[in-house]
Amino acid sequence: MRFGIEFVPNMKYFELEYYSKFAEEKGFENVWITDHYNNRNVYSMLTLLAIKTDRMRVGAGVANPFTMHPAVIASAIGTVNEISGGRAVLGIAAGDRVTFDRIGIEWKKPLKRLKEAVEIIKLLHSGKSVKFDGEFFKTNGAKLDFKCGECPIYIGAQGPKMLQLAAVMGDGVLINASHPEDFEEAGKILRANLIADKDFDIAAYASFSIDRDGDRAKNAAKIVVAFIAAGSPDIIFERHGIEIEKVEKVKNALNAAFTKGDWKSVHESVDDELIDVFSISGTPDDIVERIAKLSKAGVTQVVAGSPIGPRKKDSIKLIGDRIIPEFRDS
Repeated sequence: MRFGIEFVPNMKYFELEYYSKFAEEKGFENVWITDHYNNRNVYSMLTLLAIKTDRMRVGAGVANPFTMHPAVIASAIGTVNEISGGRAVLGIAAGDRVTFDRIGIEWKKPLKRLKEAVEIIKLLHSGKSVKFDGEFFKTNGAKLDFKCGECPIYIGAQGPKMLQLAAVMGDGVLINASHPEDFEEAGKILRANLIADKDFDIAAYASFSIDRDGDRAKNAAKIVVAFIAAGSPDIIFERHGIEIEKVEKVKNALNAAFTKGDWKSVHESVDDELIDVFSISGTPDDIVERIAKLSKAGVTQVVAGSPIGPRKKDSIKLIGDRIIPEFRDS
C-alpha cells in the first residue's frame, strides 16, 4: 500500500511547502495538489514542491481539459517533471461542472474530451510531432521543444465509462471514494478492461480524518462529507442503503449555509452513516481497519484528502507514526 496526501492551495505557499515536506519526512510517497481557478495555480505550487522535496512524487490532482488545452497541460506538467527529476504525476479528469458554470464553460461530452486530451498529452510527452484531428482538439505538428520525459497519468473516475477509460489509457486511477464496497464494484470494471500484467495503481482519493479522539476526527470530516454526499449519484446511495431523504437534508443544509451562513445545520445533517460511507475517519485503529479492507478490495494507494484531521500537522504525524508502518511492515 502506498500513501499519498492531498493539499488544497488555498493556504499560503510557504504553508503548503511546510506541510508537504513534513509529509515526506513522515513517509508519504505522493503529494497531490488540487487544481481550481479560485486557488493558487497548481503548476506554480507543484514547481515549488518539485524544488523543495526530495523523494515524493508531486502530482496535479486533478487537471481538466476544459480550462486548459492538453498541449499546455503537457508542457506544464512536463516542466514540473524536468525540475523534479522525473517525479511528476498528472492526475486528470472531466472536471467540476459547478465550477465550470461559474466561469462560463460548457461541460460537453466530458468522456470524449478527456480521451482526446490524454491521447495528445501522451504523444507530446513521447517527443513526437502531433497531428491530431479530434472532435474537440486539433493539432497540426504540435511538439514540445524540450525533453520532459513521460510522466504517469492517473485518470479521475467514478462512473463505468470513465473507469473503462482509466483502465485502457491510464497508469492509474483516482477514485473519489472511501468505502470498500465502492472499490469492489469499480474493481470489476477495471479488471475487465486492464491489459494483463499492466502496472496499474488504484488510488482511493478519500476524505480522511484521523485523531486519537474518534469523535473529534469524525466531526472534523462533516463539512467535506456533506459536499461529497451532495454531489454523489443515486447509485451510491442505493448501494449503501442510504435514504434519499437524508441526502436531501444535507443538500438543504448546504444551501442554507451558502445563503445564510448556517454551517451548524450542515454539521447536524451529517450522521455516522454518511461519515462511514464517504470518508475514512476515526482513531488510528479505525483507520487501520478501514485501510485493510480497502486493500482487500484492490486499493493500492490511499490519498489522505481534506480535512486530513482536526489538527493538520498532528494528523500527518499520526498517519506517519501509526498508519503507514502498519502496511509497510506487512
